[in-house]
Amino acid sequence: MSEDFWIDDCFRVYKDTFLWKSFLKDGTELVSGLTKEIVIRMTRFYLKGKQEGWNEETSRVVNDGKVGGKL
Repeated sequence: MSEDFWIDDCFRVYKDTFLWKSFLKDGTELVSGLTKEIVIRMTRFYLKGKQEGWNEETSRVVNDGKVGGKL
């Protein structure tokens, strides 16, 4: 790991080989992205939504992340 540091004393952000990643204190991986600023912003957004609850009227699942068919 290089350049790791804590944000809001809640999650850690570090640069891997190609991407920036965020993790909780317990090691749970949260968000990955191309820039440190984007990862920090999106991790804060995710944690706020998780804490306060997601607005069902404006939130939806676009992709469930599952691959169908044979590979």
